[in-house]
Amino acid sequence: MKVKEIMATEVVSVGPETRVNEIARLMLERQVSGVPVIDDSKAVVGIVTELDMIVRNARLHFPTYIRLLDSTFYLESPQHFGEELRRALGTTAKDIMTQNVITVGPEAEVEDVATLMVEKRVNPIPVVEDGRLVGIVSRTDLIKLLVRELGPEDKAE
Repeated sequence: MKVKEIMATEVVSVGPETRVNEIARLMLERQVSGVPVIDDSKAVVGIVTELDMIVRNARLHFPTYIRLLDSTFYLESPQHFGEELRRALGTTAKDIMTQNVITVGPEAEVEDVATLMVEKRVNPIPVVEDGRLVGIVSRTDLIKLLVRELGPEDKAE
């Protein structure tokens, strides 16, 4: 089965300058776990998920370092701390979004999307065709498909 058969085509999306409080309101009202961030040409430039919203309220992990003579050696990546700080202080979608977005095409197999969700721990996944957002597929869509395929005789009583 192809992604185009189960994806949602009415996608709640935001622009890079959309404020975080507006994104949170949209996600709650529309009951979605993530919103693609798109530019003027409908190209996906990022995604804001529930996890991205929660990260804003998590404790920052300051980089651990050792001073030896006149040198400083970081045991953790200072760049990772910078990324955490950017997200914690962010006020717009571009500040808190995940930038390296995993996307699929409408012709992708549903099994491949399920595998991506499990292996990469991503949800939802934007569906892109010719560089433009055309849909989105989430874990909920996969569960709905499972229920449809079970049929009445397999459902718990």
